[in-house]
Amino acid sequence: MKTAVVVGALGVMGRYIVDKLASLPDWRVIGLSRRKGEDRPNLRYVTVDVLQPWAPDFGAATHVFYAAFQASAGKAADYASNIAPNRDMLINSVSAIERVSPNLERVVLITGTKYYGSHLGPFKTPARETDPRHAGANYYFDQIDWLTDFQKGKRWTWSDLRPQTLCGFAPGMAMSILPVIAVYAAIMKELGRPMAWPGKPGTGSNIYQVTDSGHFANAALWAATDARCANQAYNITNGDYFRWQNLWPRLAAVFGMEAGEPSPMNLTEFMADKAPVWDTLVKKYGLTPYRFDEVVAWPFGDYVFNTSWDVMSNVTKCRQHGFHEVVDSEEMFVRLLTQFREQRIVP
Repeated sequence: MKTAVVVGALGVMGRYIVDKLASLPDWRVIGLSRRKGEDRPNLRYVTVDVLQPWAPDFGAATHVFYAAFQASAGKAADYASNIAPNRDMLINSVSAIERVSPNLERVVLITGTKYYGSHLGPFKTPARETDPRHAGANYYFDQIDWLTDFQKGKRWTWSDLRPQTLCGFAPGMAMSILPVIAVYAAIMKELGRPMAWPGKPGTGSNIYQVTDSGHFANAALWAATDARCANQAYNITNGDYFRWQNLWPRLAAVFGMEAGEPSPMNLTEFMADKAPVWDTLVKKYGLTPYRFDEVVAWPFGDYVFNTSWDVMSNVTKCRQHGFHEVVDSEEMFVRLLTQFREQRIVP
């Protein structure tokens, strides 16, 4: 039996890794989170705030999956500058778990394409893992530098995975575009308006990419167990590219809506007073009673939809090292947004 500790186990990355590993007969899973999850066979949740030094009260781990993240206030594009807490949570987690885990094999760190400056403006594309770092602050740099230094001379190894725009669902977590699309559609439909593209002029025509959270969980399992992944970084995306302007009408059709003409708006400002509309929708359609601020983070939508430059990662390295799965992004959006409706998250 392998024992995995998933740090950030209820997030848009962590919960999918937890579900993947817990479904396998040879894995035990310990999920760390500030909120309490529901224990299942071979899955136990531990409530802990890893911003503070702590001592694990569980047995030895063979693998650590680090999926925790703390956003800063303000624009999502500024999140990478929130260095101290994101660095310290990694340090507190890995050092504490390693202390009680003599059989530790690998630590899988999850960073992202902000490593290349994808949040700052046009950057070299398609981005490769060997590309130089962008100028300025980025907590990904602090994390990987600390982990690389901490691992020197030890028997365990690390892997660094770099996804782009995760597509999953985790209430209260900002880093997923799916609930932004789904709730935006629901609000606009209730207001009798089309599901217009909300980005500024010049956005939507650039090349973009995303990462299915379930697909990412498969990649995390591969990175944790394949010998070739020791002390290596990998871009992990669906493996294809698209332009929002071509995809948007099909997303509108999922909700029985017309896309209409682009209508630039600041979603954070526009949605600031729409909680009563959401509450009406929850009662009207018998939706799962998530709070408006719990189900979606509008600054993340503004960040994604107002990117006007190409966002492309090269995934040749992960394929050469054994991870060959791909996801059709257009099919993924239709499938997952349809599930949102079927699961009564949105009408």
